[in-house]
Amino acid sequence: MCGIAGKVGFDSGVRVARAEIQAMLQPLIHRGPDGQGIYLDRHAGLGHVRLSIIDLSTGDQPMANEDGTLWIVFNGEIYNFAELRQELEGKGHVFRSNSDTEVILHAYEEFGVDCVGRLRGMFAFALWDGRRNRLFAARDRLGIKPFYYARSKDSLLFASELKGILADPGFRREVNPATIRNFLSFNYAPGEDTFLRNLQRLQPGHYLLCENGSLTTRPYWDLAFSRERWEIPFETAVEELQALLAGTVKDHMVADVPVGVLLSGGVDSSAILSYAVQGGGRKLKAFTVGFDGGQVVDERPYARQAAERFGAEHFEISITAEDFWDFLPEYVWHMEEPVCEPPAVALHYVSKLARRHVKVVLSGEGGDEAFAGYPNYPNQLRLERVGAAAGPFARSAGLLAGLAGGWLGDARVLRYCHALGRPLGEHYFSRTSGPTALFNRCAEGLLAPGFLRQSEGVSPADFIARLLGPVAGEPLLHQMLYIDTKTWLPDDLLIKADKITMANSIELRVPLLDHRVLEFAASLPPRFKVQGKSTKRVLKAAFSRTLPADVLARKKAGFPVPYQAWLRGELRSRVEGVLLSKRAEARGWFRKEAVAGLLRENALHGRFCAEVFSLLVLELWQRTFLDASAATLISPVEN
Repeated sequence: MCGIAGKVGFDSGVRVARAEIQAMLQPLIHRGPDGQGIYLDRHAGLGHVRLSIIDLSTGDQPMANEDGTLWIVFNGEIYNFAELRQELEGKGHVFRSNSDTEVILHAYEEFGVDCVGRLRGMFAFALWDGRRNRLFAARDRLGIKPFYYARSKDSLLFASELKGILADPGFRREVNPATIRNFLSFNYAPGEDTFLRNLQRLQPGHYLLCENGSLTTRPYWDLAFSRERWEIPFETAVEELQALLAGTVKDHMVADVPVGVLLSGGVDSSAILSYAVQGGGRKLKAFTVGFDGGQVVDERPYARQAAERFGAEHFEISITAEDFWDFLPEYVWHMEEPVCEPPAVALHYVSKLARRHVKVVLSGEGGDEAFAGYPNYPNQLRLERVGAAAGPFARSAGLLAGLAGGWLGDARVLRYCHALGRPLGEHYFSRTSGPTALFNRCAEGLLAPGFLRQSEGVSPADFIARLLGPVAGEPLLHQMLYIDTKTWLPDDLLIKADKITMANSIELRVPLLDHRVLEFAASLPPRFKVQGKSTKRVLKAAFSRTLPADVLARKKAGFPVPYQAWLRGELRSRVEGVLLSKRAEARGWFRKEAVAGLLRENALHGRFCAEVFSLLVLELWQRTFLDASAATLISPVEN
């Protein structure tokens, strides 16, 4: 696991200096404290910081092929590199190391840009082809590893994190109002655009080519739902999934350093632990975070039970409201983009704990997105049946019920009734948002007139409608899973997973997001995933032979954080001090009186905790990345 950065000039007049690449690497040191390297080739430069996981002695980067015409910087892990290496050796390729990085170089020599389709794992890499003066970069299928890029009139910048690009003095930091408007709709920013103009994310399952001043991005993979296994018995699907998961977890355990498990006490992480100990021949370490005071479910007793059952050495930590607040400046600095993810704070502290013992941890992320584990899926399916029964009166009935929900202040009623009789793209932006969310429903009253003008024409519904194209004929459940896999998963959940664990120089691996697992899930009928109120049926059935019954029956919690109580109580005055400050008001995004009203309503009734936290991280982000000088981006700053 590493950090990468680089610069490519579009013509021979651009010369890239070592100092430029060094400056881009400096803010990324936490991603790779074990080593650093730079390669320069006239008007191109590649940089790399290394966290040593596999091939500790000979895996340094940038890495070249035999004749030095190809150079690569790579972040991630390729889980099928041994099989690929064997295939390539059979074709005459000679290897000088045991690293997965070198396999990518030889695969490119053999297959060209199509090599990316042969890689299984989590990755972001940039490969400089000196013979063609071409940069070839790619990001893994699900977006587990990040890749940012920015184009100016004479060069391309890229990095694992925004800060690497912002370190270039030629890049101008200008906020993108359209992305802020989308953030207020989704609680994160979906798609390729970031919060800064002219700085983009390479999309999951895409590669980038920069050659002769031309820059193109192309998809090489997409999640395709098929009916391949719709007729097989449920038990057959369970057995196939068990075998697939056992193999996937085994592959994710490969490392030349100690490996542990982040254990929430829930179904998915407990199952990952159960598979990880099978045939491993070593005692694993498991790590859990909890909270005292009874404000949320304490996961630690359940995690202890799972650790004891599977013979893992268990470590745990508890955090307070003060810990939460103290970490927020670093949260913003490491996340780099505003994301409403309070659990990231818990992830930070448990990752910090784990780093004292291991360099690699496995987690259960991804099971809910692949196999439909969230309650919104059965809720929407029931709503679809109600709408079908109501026929042409569905939309009118939904409007009447929605009015009642708005009058009662019931967000759930408002959200679901609004969807009656409407196409999915009009009401399902992702599992965390929709048109009935506060900033969509009350934008005119909350947003300042100037900001409304700047973000005019931004339509989350249009964004989702375009996204739905490839699955327009699929069942409703599969359409929702596709939306969440393309938005919420890479642009919220995986941003948190990568950046917060890498903040502590630890590699997080997510076996349930192996693309073969998602493709398997996509080949199953909807009823194997959701039936009635039962969610991720086939996955729970696959886990049932190793997990205790009470763990299987538990309601999903993850690493919950009692931030709602903290924002309304212990931290209320501090939050108000930030959001009602003259500094925040001067930005011109929101009506100050509306923000004050939102804070009062949240303090009294707790209805808008997510909105308050979103506004808080947005303001702290602007202080860190817009107000601060480039020099201060090397380390977190006090806000």
